[in-house]
Amino acid sequence: MPQCEAGPVRCRYDAHEANCAKLEGTPEVSSKDTHPQDRLMPVLRSAFIALSKNRTLRSFCENTRFGRRMSSRFVAGMEIGDALRVAEALNHQGMLVTLDSLGESVSSEAEAHRAAEIYHQLLDWIDGNKVNANISVKLTQMGLELSPALAEGIAEKLATHAHAKGNFLRIDMEDSSLTQVTLDIVRRLNARAELRGSIGIVIQSYLFRSQADIEQLIADGIRVRLCKGAYKEPPEVAFPAKADVDKNYIHLSQMLLESPIYHGLATHDDAIVATIKAFVKEHGIDPSRFEFQMLYGVRRELQRSLVREGYNVRVYVPFGREWYPYFMRRLAERPANVIFLAKNFFRS
Repeated sequence: MPQCEAGPVRCRYDAHEANCAKLEGTPEVSSKDTHPQDRLMPVLRSAFIALSKNRTLRSFCENTRFGRRMSSRFVAGMEIGDALRVAEALNHQGMLVTLDSLGESVSSEAEAHRAAEIYHQLLDWIDGNKVNANISVKLTQMGLELSPALAEGIAEKLATHAHAKGNFLRIDMEDSSLTQVTLDIVRRLNARAELRGSIGIVIQSYLFRSQADIEQLIADGIRVRLCKGAYKEPPEVAFPAKADVDKNYIHLSQMLLESPIYHGLATHDDAIVATIKAFVKEHGIDPSRFEFQMLYGVRRELQRSLVREGYNVRVYVPFGREWYPYFMRRLAERPANVIFLAKNFFRS
């Protein structure tokens, strides 16, 4: 079985994931050469992001059979048992897993602790069943917007539990207003000798600041999941053009690959995957030193193909009843998924 993220014992402007990356030295495409569909994508992306915040539609979707049926492509199920069955099945296919109990922006301390308890249960189940999986957590789900101290305390307990089980805690990155506080919490926890190496973070290539952040994280010995990003950000802090986001992703991924730390490269983009593979081969980097990361239900054949080629692949498996914002962001990343979902819905 491939190496686990935790060692041998074991993303937000990702608007148009389906399009190929603009790589170093690749000629720019002028606007008049752009396909009309490409010009429509930013509009659709903005619409889906806006819908992800619509409480009325969210309530309808999360509480109806129709909505749950539509979400099943990208969400493993409503309950812990659903996610665990998926995790075991993916392990049998040679893939690693990260489990995410969906939920964001809790409204009380009690709610934050209840959310954390699910992750403690997951860590115990992973250990007891010898499943090759770790956990991914959003700090807003742990009460970050109520109190950074509350979220840090909960994250500390989860990291301690993960360390005790020989596992790993990934802290997800959210929108740019929370980037610095998230980095600060992860760096403080990783600086503790008893937690070092048991906690990691996510960095988004659409943010201007990400190169400096990665330089610091590598110096600190912190594992990074690199993604493009999936939130709407102002042009003051993020690259507005997809070509620049993709170009920065390639640059940052090469920084990570050249470091001695085990990192995760989260992408479904064929051109970026091909560029990473070429860079690894050219620089004699052993494929066991990193992993590709992909979302449950997205590019399944690419996932299987990479495993057959000898690469580590980790699948991000979300579950839970609060799935609507996550689902809408997946549609925002690739609006063509709407057509795919509609075809499969009516076929079944």
